[in-house]
Amino acid sequence: MLATRIRQFTCVSLVALLAACGSAPVGPGFYRVERGDTLSQIARSNRQPVQNIVRWNNLSNPDAIEVGQVLRVAPPAGSVTVSSGSAHNSAAPPPAPRETPAAPVAPISLVWPVSGTVIRGFDGKDSKGIDIAGPDGAPIVAAAAGSVVYAGNGLRGYGNLLIIKHNANYLTAYAHNRALFVKEGESVKQGQKIAEMGDTDNNRVMLHFELRHDGRSIDPAQSLPPR
Repeated sequence: MLATRIRQFTCVSLVALLAACGSAPVGPGFYRVERGDTLSQIARSNRQPVQNIVRWNNLSNPDAIEVGQVLRVAPPAGSVTVSSGSAHNSAAPPPAPRETPAAPVAPISLVWPVSGTVIRGFDGKDSKGIDIAGPDGAPIVAAAAGSVVYAGNGLRGYGNLLIIKHNANYLTAYAHNRALFVKEGESVKQGQKIAEMGDTDNNRVMLHFELRHDGRSIDPAQSLPPR
């Protein structure tokens, strides 16, 4: 049933978030990162220099790929690739790509999803978001306007989980809720009550809150207003 749900999601960033507990297929020319993979191994397996994989996926840190992340491993239409031979010549710079660079994405503006104390911050490795403690049943609101793309408890370790897609680049996730008040496909406004704090699939009452940009976890505190 979970695999069926995952196949229904159309945004790559959402698939990357759920991949740790699912196995949604990827299309031709793409590869899903598995445990133990390195970028150089992925490049060799697909007969591509590492530079191509880095450029096609806009990777700022090639050593920080995540399990479940979907990478393009075949050239986009109209792009210029670095040949395998030139990859060994460190003195020769790679040719400039011909495709038009994507415009920078504006930062998203969030509101705090719940009142409470942050008991664990983001580190990008062991903690993919922030944990906020509070009383059982405390109201949880949407951090930004968007559309609910997941509402359920099919992901082990997240309990009752909501995922909201805000635009083509950003989504937020709200885990361990006691109750959910919105359904998949429903549009929500910023500040709208969407859930109540709980301890489902967890050992204490809290909200685990994640922010993802193009499928990669980023620190929500950078987009939340100071308290």
